[in-house]
Amino acid sequence: MGKVYVIGLGPGAEKEMTYQASTALEKSEVIIGYTVYTGLIRERFPDKKYLSTPMRQEVVRCEMAMDEAMKGRTVAMVCSGDAGIYGMAGLLYEMGQGYPEVELEVVPGITAANGGAAVLGAPLMHDFAVISLSDLLTPWEKIEKRIRGAAMADFVICLYNPSSRKRADYLKKACEYILEYQSPDTVCGYVRNIGREGEDAHILTLSELKDTEVDMFTTVYIGNSQTRNVDGKMVTPRGYRLEE
Repeated sequence: MGKVYVIGLGPGAEKEMTYQASTALEKSEVIIGYTVYTGLIRERFPDKKYLSTPMRQEVVRCEMAMDEAMKGRTVAMVCSGDAGIYGMAGLLYEMGQGYPEVELEVVPGITAANGGAAVLGAPLMHDFAVISLSDLLTPWEKIEKRIRGAAMADFVICLYNPSSRKRADYLKKACEYILEYQSPDTVCGYVRNIGREGEDAHILTLSELKDTEVDMFTTVYIGNSQTRNVDGKMVTPRGYRLEE
């Protein structure tokens, strides 16, 4: 039978794609993914068969991948960032139990947390938590509990999916929870369109972030109590002793 590569394309343009991901795409006959993601690679791999669906049809895309693999084809399921971080890898393994003949291989990619951190400086040098503010699959009550727990433990917090038209005030709510444990002057940052045209980054305080409008293409970073603004870069010290 066939094989499905589950591939993370990275956070932005072609330059963030790993060599391993590029090689797997070359080997694949069929490329499946969310319409926006397949559009990012069509020009580079024009001779492949493409299948895509709009958002919120993840199960359908996985069924497509398994059906193509059952025909003996090599398939690439593409995701942005890393396929194992808010991507399709877990769902494919769950569904793969019904397709024991199909081989699955996860190909890692650069997730938005890494890509945006590099733009801002070095905000993730110490322990950090990644939390999605999307409540489509996770109850908001659980998200709130996770935010409070991370803030209380003084983690650097990286927020995915911080806002949308239906969730315009979710970042504000998250900041309010964090302000119960962290100073209003806590150094924060956000990056929009990581690695893509129109990339835009800002460093600001937690109190300023609370009233900032962002979108689904933005990744937000909230520092811990040691995070500093170092010459315009967001830096969380690891704790090394600097010689005076």
